[in-house]
Amino acid sequence: MITPYAKRLLKGDDLRYSLLEIIQLKKIQAGSLLTGIGCLSQAKIRLANEQKILHLEGPLEIISLSGTLTPKHVHVHISVADSEGRVYGGHLVPGCIVSYTAELCLLEYNNLKFICEYDNKTGFDELVIFENN
Repeated sequence: MITPYAKRLLKGDDLRYSLLEIIQLKKIQAGSLLTGIGCLSQAKIRLANEQKILHLEGPLEIISLSGTLTPKHVHVHISVADSEGRVYGGHLVPGCIVSYTAELCLLEYNNLKFICEYDNKTGFDELVIFENN
């Protein structure tokens, strides 16, 4: 069974912390971020396979937002466009601040449980999926 959720964020909200807050409030054990749109006054994005964080100043438009959600971890990718139409993307980290509004749609998978555990092969925390019987 799938349970949908929708949330509108307001000016000053941190996108990543707001996602974690929704997950904890709704007690979501396994979920995905279906979509997210809105505007940011600033963004912090971790680049692919790097520790480097890209700092961008707004106005920025959220072009895409998707990922997996666990009770303690969100693995979300974001792409944003600046006022010139240049697009930047990578991993969502704290510091993506809503400028006017943002709209989020999430799905909860009631038959699954997601956790993240360190994987020696990749060197990163990776998704582990459990099916509820």
